[in-house]
Amino acid sequence: MSNYINEVFGEIKRIRTITGASLMAAAAIVLDFFRIVLTQTLEISFSFLGVALAGMMYGPFVGGVVGGIADILGYLIRPSGAFFIGFTVNAILTGVIFGLFLYKKKPSLIRIAVALLVENIIVILILTPLWLNMMYGTAFFAIARVIRCVTLFPIKLAVMYMLCKTMFLSYSKDRVV
Repeated sequence: MSNYINEVFGEIKRIRTITGASLMAAAAIVLDFFRIVLTQTLEISFSFLGVALAGMMYGPFVGGVVGGIADILGYLIRPSGAFFIGFTVNAILTGVIFGLFLYKKKPSLIRIAVALLVENIIVILILTPLWLNMMYGTAFFAIARVIRCVTLFPIKLAVMYMLCKTMFLSYSKDRVV
């Protein structure tokens, strides 16, 4: 266990990791430009892909760092609404969750589905409504958010699976996994 922890935290010391993590953060920021705003409190975005891939390739610590940096830089580049640290926590947790489920593991459909399910429940269905309630006083639990999760789950799963398989195949050639 301590070897795993040392490896996870030691990953950020590698130049290759910093370079790749920077590219994943940039990808997350760029993907966020293409978000679809449905209402003031409901958006669809695939910016999580860059953060999730950083977690898969470099571990939960680097995935969390990439999530936090991408969220803050994305807000600075293109602010939308008031800045709230809760959404940065969401981005960090997204990187950590995908890192915990996918780092140094062969991506399978089940593993990715479980990671997405955990991320959807914790980040989208629990924390996001909590932050929105703190900011705007909106209802804590919105059925639209559940419908969004159920509708987007297969799409996110298919995209994540294809990306993870591709990244795993190209990345594992250079590393022992």
